[in-house]
Amino acid sequence: MDNNKTVTAYSKGNGGRAILLFLLFSIAILNFMSSGYSAFVAVLCIPAIALVGYFLFSRKMAMFYTLFIVNTIIMFIERHFHLPVPVSMINELFELMLIGMVIIDHWRFHLSRLINLMFLCAILWVLFCCIEIFNDQCGLGIDVYRWYTGARLMSMQILYAFVVTTLFIDTPKKIMTLLYIWAVFIIFAAIWLWKQKNIGLTEAESRFLWSSPAHIMGGKIRYFSCFTDAANFGIHTAVASAAFLIIAITMKLKRIRIFFAIAGCIGIWAFFGSGTRTALFCFIATILVFIVLSKNKRIILSVSALFLVFLYILAFTKIGDGNQNIRRMRTAFDKDDASLGVREQNKATLRKYMVDAPWGVGIGLESSDVPAFNKFKLITQVPPDSEYVYIWVRTGVVGITVFSILNAVMFLGACWIVFFRLKNISIRGVGAAYTAAFIGMHLGGYANQILMQFPNVLIYYGGLATVYLLPYIENEWNDWEAKLLAEQEERRRLKLEKKRASRV
Repeated sequence: MDNNKTVTAYSKGNGGRAILLFLLFSIAILNFMSSGYSAFVAVLCIPAIALVGYFLFSRKMAMFYTLFIVNTIIMFIERHFHLPVPVSMINELFELMLIGMVIIDHWRFHLSRLINLMFLCAILWVLFCCIEIFNDQCGLGIDVYRWYTGARLMSMQILYAFVVTTLFIDTPKKIMTLLYIWAVFIIFAAIWLWKQKNIGLTEAESRFLWSSPAHIMGGKIRYFSCFTDAANFGIHTAVASAAFLIIAITMKLKRIRIFFAIAGCIGIWAFFGSGTRTALFCFIATILVFIVLSKNKRIILSVSALFLVFLYILAFTKIGDGNQNIRRMRTAFDKDDASLGVREQNKATLRKYMVDAPWGVGIGLESSDVPAFNKFKLITQVPPDSEYVYIWVRTGVVGITVFSILNAVMFLGACWIVFFRLKNISIRGVGAAYTAAFIGMHLGGYANQILMQFPNVLIYYGGLATVYLLPYIENEWNDWEAKLLAEQEERRRLKLEKKRASRV
């Protein structure tokens, strides 16, 4: 009797919650019966996600930083642990929750900062991909789910990265926090590379390695650390290390300079371990863009001299040939390299078929979706080798032209901001680092299918979005930097006084 009263009392006060939990449980059981274990777990995770979201709602910046941390380590986690939902869904959920928080709470909402050249380019690319929903080149009918799966990865995540970064980055401290998170991730990736080489691979990594023959060249392993693959690891780390060195060169604060110089040198060591020769060209491209944007004769002369010495040693000498990674990087300058010939042959094969598909075969379409007798079956079977080729096949010459132009406009807009609108050398260095890194990563995307992989979109497109925000933040940056420089000078003065006192 007492138990019945307790249940009745609980139902009166918490009837809505009880009904909601009952409905969720019923949906979970239905999904388990119809779609299997993954769908069952996904539904059961909804209350946990809601609780986490409620907890983080009052700590928006913590959730924003969590998004970046999740982007950097999600593929490492996914390789070693089974996740009940696609990793892209986790990333998208975080981004949509952050955007929703701003809309609901009107939290420091700067509409004028959101509407700019990069936003226009991102929107135009999304709209073009929306038009592609009507593309039925293979005659298989319009499949909205298949299109959406491809479009959200090819275009929508770019828009999300821009919007989230623009809404949440508004102070120098936040900019530096993101750069520190990025640098710590690269240092961790280098440490994990060392672990793979000297201690060994985990069981999950061994399975991945032996299922991917491209990661073993001449009996030597192309290491991938905590990234999706060796190409993604090598190119991302090469571009990141160049960006960190740019920040180290331009930053006035000594401790920041030292930290990013160390992170940059560690990144250089790490990307050589990937055996990805394209990474070297991405590193070179990033440094070259910085030299153009620096507007400082001393930096231009000193960096150019060091850069030319580095290239000369690598291209025209045998220094370091005892190291297998350095030997492999030197083959990047070999025009007769066999793998380069294979890629060109693949492109030539695709070119013959793509003449009849100016709008591509359709976004989201994979080889398994195309029947064996279909004319375009071969196109989906030929390895795309690069992100640009992948986009070309799915959206045709029209799509790859639109994509290239829009990204070029984004890049040139950022260059204009760095070159003409920013006056402070330190903040210009941050802008130059992100802008140069953007072009370095696109060069990597032209040679390898890594541009839309984790964690590249959020870091590089989000980084370019940050460049568009820097003119609004420069005055606050000057005050922030002046304060830290004064503190740095005071510490130096006290250290000098202590040193003099000890001599007396």
